Amino acid sequence: MSGYSQCSLRDLSISQFRTGVRVQGKPEWSVTIANKCPCVQKNVILNCKGFQSVEHINPSLLRVSHNVCLVNGGQSIYGNVVKFTYVWDQAFPLNPISSEISCS
Repeated sequence: MSGYSQCSLRDLSISQFRTGVRVQGKPEWSVTIANKCPCVQKNVILNCKGFQSVEHINPSLLRVSHNVCLVNGGQSIYGNVVKFTYVWDQAFPLNPISSEISCS
């Protein structure tokens, strides 16, 4: 398992782009979260300070609680991606602040 111990939050790739759709005059943003680490990352928490959306987000994909967000209901992100959209004036940074890394 050489090299796996070097997995970190930096292995979480978060990309955002405008979809071209507008809701209530605000742009819709598509977010994709992927794990580039060869190990599972679960209980992924993002910094969501100030996060807002006029469009409902499925809480199993992104659960907002105060200034943090739980991704994928705390379930593992490995070999798949988590995708959701939100609607607001500008993109939010959504930086990862913690996760549990498990290599087996």
